[in-house]
Amino acid sequence: MITPNFDEQANFYEKVWGLDRVDVPEEKNTVYFRGAGPEHHIVSLHKGEKRGLHHISFGMVDKNAVDRAAEILKSKGVRITKEPGNLDEAGAGYGLQFVDPENRVIELSAWVEVQTSTWNKKNVDPVKLNHVVMNTKDLDMIVEFYTNVLGFKVTDWSEHQMSFLRCNRKHHSIAFNQDEHASVNHIAYEVDSVDELMRGISNVRKAGLEELWGPGRHGPGDNIFCYFQDPGGFVMEYTCYLETIEDESEWRARVWKRVPHLMDQWGIAGPPKPKARKAMKGDPDPGWVEETVDIR
Repeated sequence: MITPNFDEQANFYEKVWGLDRVDVPEEKNTVYFRGAGPEHHIVSLHKGEKRGLHHISFGMVDKNAVDRAAEILKSKGVRITKEPGNLDEAGAGYGLQFVDPENRVIELSAWVEVQTSTWNKKNVDPVKLNHVVMNTKDLDMIVEFYTNVLGFKVTDWSEHQMSFLRCNRKHHSIAFNQDEHASVNHIAYEVDSVDELMRGISNVRKAGLEELWGPGRHGPGDNIFCYFQDPGGFVMEYTCYLETIEDESEWRARVWKRVPHLMDQWGIAGPPKPKARKAMKGDPDPGWVEETVDIR
């Protein structure tokens, strides 16, 4: 993520949200954070004048899968901004970057380094990024691209407002919400239990921030959730127990009604209030520009 509130946001992730900072001394305007899982890092912050998405990374099986993806992307006329090769960035690995139809930078990578250091145990230990949700100006167009070009599958719809897409057994790794502009809607971090999620609420409250929406339990995905807005203005979610797809051959995408008891099955949080919707709307994000293609 690109943020003008670099120091404050970095301190929040480390001191409140529960992530561990990954030391990369040579990078002064970028900071990386790991979760309790083995991934080298799960989020990076980049100092900038306006907040926005820097890039989204998806893991591939191996180098051959990355190379094959490059061939497919080129055959479909997708602009590759970083050709397949060894990645000169924290975590290294082998990968490529391209831009989607709304100018988001997407990275496909393999063989990224794993963490061998000891995790700093806390009362809340986010394991990994569970999913990201992006706002889009054209829901049908972007779903068409992610399914027909990148091979994602539609798991569910929230009427014709949101589409939940999967690339593995998880209900969704990315979702898109129809809005007036492209931007980050929210970023969800997975914790192991509802107990951890509730302790996370306590931690954030003690830091002087209130929950934006939740706690509750979604209909689509069946996951427990609680949303907050970080010091950079991004909406963040603690989540657990996201639904998994046990039999691909039997799954059929459902269309969920946008009614309060399906947005929150518990009936505690209800639908998001105007403040939450405004925060999730985010700022218009123009996306990739030539000058920043080689920094992560």
